[in-house]
Amino acid sequence: MDGPAELVSGVALNLVVLRSANLRLAAAFYAALGLTIGWERHGAGPEHMTAQAGGVLLEIYPLGERASTAGVRLGFVVPNLALAVAAVRVVGGAVVSLPQPGPWGLRAVVEDADGHRIELLQGA
Repeated sequence: MDGPAELVSGVALNLVVLRSANLRLAAAFYAALGLTIGWERHGAGPEHMTAQAGGVLLEIYPLGERASTAGVRLGFVVPNLALAVAAVRVVGGAVVSLPQPGPWGLRAVVEDADGHRIELLQGA
């Protein structure tokens, strides 16, 4: 039988699903980070926001009667941290932690209207 390392080799994250009380606010927030926003509906399901971030598809569905996903924390590498933080403020996002140097580079934490905290790291 294969061990845990053999079972997970080649595994890659390809989808993250969040829920939002206001999809339009969510779309504005993630567009401010530089993501290209799309809209989809699968069959009779609800319209939802989509965006590609590297090789990962981010989907945001209406909150509806489902449990909040506010405890989920995401991280994005952005080309210019100061511009990303300023753009988030313009669309009503909160700045939890101002840009500051850290072990992985210049980092800030912002929060969307649904309480998802997003780590932003300035790319090289």
